[in-house]
Amino acid sequence: MNVLPKSNVEFTKKDYWDSFFVKRGKEAFEWYGEYNELSGVLQKYMKLNDTILVVGCGNSNLSIDMFDAGYRDMMNIDISNVAIKQMQRKCKKRTGLVFKQMDVQKLLFEDSKFSVILDKGTLDALMPDSEEKTRKTVDNMFQEINRVLKVGGRYICISLLQKHILAYVLEYFSSHGWMIRVCRCHDVEPVGHSLPVFIVVCTKLKKMTNFKPVFEVVLSADTVQRLTSQEEMIDAISMSQQAALVCSGLAKQNISDSGEVTIDLALPDNSVPRYSIVVTDKKCKKLAEAMTYAAFIVPQGREREWLFGTKEGRDLLRDSSGMDRLAVILLHRGHKYSNLQEVQDEVRDAIRSIAPADILSKKQKIPFLSVGPDLGNRQEVVRGTSDISGEYIVEDAEGDNGTVYRRLIFLDNQNVVQSEARMIKDTTNPTSKIVDILYLSCDHHVFMTAGISMASINSNNSNIRVLIIGLGGGGLCMFIRKYLPQVFITVVDIDPEVKNIAVSYFCLKEDDHLKVIISDGLEYIKNTDEKFDAVLFDVDSKDSSKGLSCPPENFLEPEVIKNTVKCLSDKGVFILNFVCRIEKLRQAVWSLLSENLGDISSVKLKEEVNEIIFCQIKNPGVPIYEAACHFNNALQSQNYESGNIINLEQLTTMVRTS
Repeated sequence: MNVLPKSNVEFTKKDYWDSFFVKRGKEAFEWYGEYNELSGVLQKYMKLNDTILVVGCGNSNLSIDMFDAGYRDMMNIDISNVAIKQMQRKCKKRTGLVFKQMDVQKLLFEDSKFSVILDKGTLDALMPDSEEKTRKTVDNMFQEINRVLKVGGRYICISLLQKHILAYVLEYFSSHGWMIRVCRCHDVEPVGHSLPVFIVVCTKLKKMTNFKPVFEVVLSADTVQRLTSQEEMIDAISMSQQAALVCSGLAKQNISDSGEVTIDLALPDNSVPRYSIVVTDKKCKKLAEAMTYAAFIVPQGREREWLFGTKEGRDLLRDSSGMDRLAVILLHRGHKYSNLQEVQDEVRDAIRSIAPADILSKKQKIPFLSVGPDLGNRQEVVRGTSDISGEYIVEDAEGDNGTVYRRLIFLDNQNVVQSEARMIKDTTNPTSKIVDILYLSCDHHVFMTAGISMASINSNNSNIRVLIIGLGGGGLCMFIRKYLPQVFITVVDIDPEVKNIAVSYFCLKEDDHLKVIISDGLEYIKNTDEKFDAVLFDVDSKDSSKGLSCPPENFLEPEVIKNTVKCLSDKGVFILNFVCRIEKLRQAVWSLLSENLGDISSVKLKEEVNEIIFCQIKNPGVPIYEAACHFNNALQSQNYESGNIINLEQLTTMVRTS
């Protein structure tokens, strides 16, 4: 039986509603939930002794359930005479529960009669759009509500809060000096429902001069968040609706074909995310209803590790857990976390909201997994601000097996660790730790250093001049300084604060083999008269929206590449740390390099997104395998602690030549 209107406009017509209730007969129609689902919120804003007007009551059981719960002074109206007669017959034995046919635009009550006006879906029905005629209808309704409601009374509206409806509610009631609070009613929303239900509480206040509108939201539990403007309120509700849409999709389907889904969670009074949840699904499962599901809490400081910080690692983590869906919970820096139980309690509702539908409907317990019984350790060493790069922090974070790593992070891109160094015991003071300058924490730095061996072989191991664009914490240049003693290094960085950080917190030391120049790297390359046997670009991009995370886009312009070639000796090597997620862009960069240099090859790192590209003036140049052997031998001659730093067997599967 078709009981839905042909168009939204029909929601506003009396004839439609008469026809609607005739077709439904005695069956109650519940817009947006029943009383037992709404009562958790409603009881906070309605007292048993309130004088209540229910507008657009239809044949819903809401008023009956409220009456049975103890609300006695209730008047119910609806434009449909059919609905009113149905309710009058149904409620003969409930003395005091009154139903009258009446138009909400023309209320037949004296001024200030009611302390509560309850609207369940009526505003949504009357405002299918924001046309002038529709706004006039709603304006008439609001004027009548304003007239018959007492000062201190509340207009309580249960709504889906489409954007045009919310905007008009905020505009009208704030201009009349009312306080507005919007509460999300989670208990109403069925499993996998994409449209959240809200209860808007508009409180009529005495007219005051210089009144400042009051906007509040309650989107989770009982936490009230005060907002400063209508725009903030609209944004908050919109984000809640978008999150519900994502959760609905996760409940209904497997997402393995479309990749992962990441959801940020923040406390109501803080816009900075406290958690990120990354959802990953197993490919073999087709239907979300049949999936097993768990959550995994990543200890603080370990979110950058391959197992937790990459899609491939999280896929392995999911498969190892034996689950079809895994929600990986990452803890953000800048927050305090007491223990695992606190984290579980804070994220439990969010974890449940993104569960497969079968688990939601059966209310199964969702297991929480982790590496161990604690949350790990992350300590802030220093926080500062760079005029060029913005706010930053240096932190010590505990990794696997208790190893501590020092990290530099710029807060405008917290997912990227700018520099990392391993901490070791200070032999002069066993109670403290110092930076281990003889350790490379990043595989891409290992291969960039190995690339210098190409120039070393070409020069028969004589003195090598190396230019590095991008300092970071200085770990790369300090490692080269130690293990390749024939190398003379010039490092150029545009940010003087970065040099201060490297010296103060990462043990960078300049000498006759290592000097740091504060300058624009591109300008330095353009203007220098020096020749270098190797030039390394190790600079990250502040804007990765185009799919290029390293280097910045302007470092790959044809003029820059030509200037770089001019800096190279006749057997020089250009080494590029390249992070790109778009194959078409990668091919364009490869073509640009091929036009200006001779032998081009690269190593694509398996556990990082980096690709190290080696561009040699000489063609054919030194093969990567030969350079890696040379590099391993150089480390062994310097008594490097781990022997061969590059696995030569694995290397053959990582080399790319086009």
